[in-house]
Amino acid sequence: MGLTGIQIFKLLPKTNCGECGVPTCLAFAMNLAAGKAELDKCPYVSEEAKEKLAAESAPPIRPLTIGTGEYAVKVGGETVLFRHEKTFVNPPGLAALVTTEEDEASVNGKMERFKACQYDRVGMKLRAEMFAVKDASGDAAKFAALAKKVSDGTGAALILISEDVGALKEAAAGLADKKPLLCAATATNADAMGELAKEVACPLAVKGDGTLESVIALTEKLTSMGLKDLVIDTGSRELKKVFEEQIQMRRAALKDRFRPLGFPTLIMANEMASDLMEESLVAATFIAKYGGLIVLSDFQAHSLFPLFLDRLNIYTDPQRPMTAEQGIYPINNPDENSPVLVTCNFSLTYFIVSGEIESSRVPSWLCVQDTEGLSVMTAWAAGKFSGETVGTFLNKCGIKDKVKHKTVIIPGYAAGISGELEEELPGWTVTVGPREASQIPRFLKAMKG
Repeated sequence: MGLTGIQIFKLLPKTNCGECGVPTCLAFAMNLAAGKAELDKCPYVSEEAKEKLAAESAPPIRPLTIGTGEYAVKVGGETVLFRHEKTFVNPPGLAALVTTEEDEASVNGKMERFKACQYDRVGMKLRAEMFAVKDASGDAAKFAALAKKVSDGTGAALILISEDVGALKEAAAGLADKKPLLCAATATNADAMGELAKEVACPLAVKGDGTLESVIALTEKLTSMGLKDLVIDTGSRELKKVFEEQIQMRRAALKDRFRPLGFPTLIMANEMASDLMEESLVAATFIAKYGGLIVLSDFQAHSLFPLFLDRLNIYTDPQRPMTAEQGIYPINNPDENSPVLVTCNFSLTYFIVSGEIESSRVPSWLCVQDTEGLSVMTAWAAGKFSGETVGTFLNKCGIKDKVKHKTVIIPGYAAGISGELEEELPGWTVTVGPREASQIPRFLKAMKG
């Protein structure tokens, strides 16, 4: 934001009503200046002030959404150069290319792999979200039919690629409600592409000639036509140059507030490598810096899974551990006689422990205590997984209403809390479980037997 907290404060109503979530207008102004609050939280700001503040507080890289439904891809909206400064927010969408020159078997194969290459990890669905549909034959009807087939068959967000504005219009007309990305406006067709994007209300990609100057000219022209949702393809296809351009654009948008380059970017990895493995390396590069949409030539599990993990790691807030929700988790259909285990809410711990309990086939209750995302040992050392905290949690979580017995199993690494926990749970027996999760199945079966 260009304005300081004091400058923003002067535009606020100064009612100190607290309805924004902080006690004073000055505190709210400081939060706005730091990017920690949104203007619409203030119910009394004037329209004049709202217009000025909205313009000043617009994200340096415009956020936009491509597609609808479960595969909608939101890109842009980033506010930092390095994820440790704050966090990266909107992970890049991954797409595979299909063209009108491909045979039906090839297209169908990519669609099937799109649906098959989906993985559950740490409570999240890892998958690709997009298809890039390219008019390679100049047949507008064939292009429109292929785009519709892919959309209907997968529900994926679409990038529609054609040099023919008429063909792009025919394809987009039948899919406008799906909000595809139109690709691409160039120096020769910017006027027609801009009018088409306005007509169908879809985001538009611009393609430069390999220079940032050409991109700036296009974005300035299109924004003057009233278009806001733009995506940048510089036109470069050499890895080093594209990498340098991504950094230059990000710095210009964030540090200099240079609006003509403040848009998400499109990386055509399929045009920057000789095979899928090289494409995957290119894609990994621009997941880190700073691709918004990345197009590959195909979907293959061995290529996608590492990219999913790369994307998950880069776009996970480094300042907030991933956590499971505090509560009671029934595993393998437990009853009132089933054992009770307790652990922390660090997501990796939860999923490993719950997975081992499930594989044991022993019906069990897993009580997950909020330790602010810390692992058992770290939480114990920090006093967040102590006899007192665990006892308070077990007394309040409702597990006593679900079982007849009075035995709880604690992690082996927290054996030191057993005495204190027994004081917090009068009449209960505290059993120390194994130190390693892999030993849980044998431990539970031995208890049962």
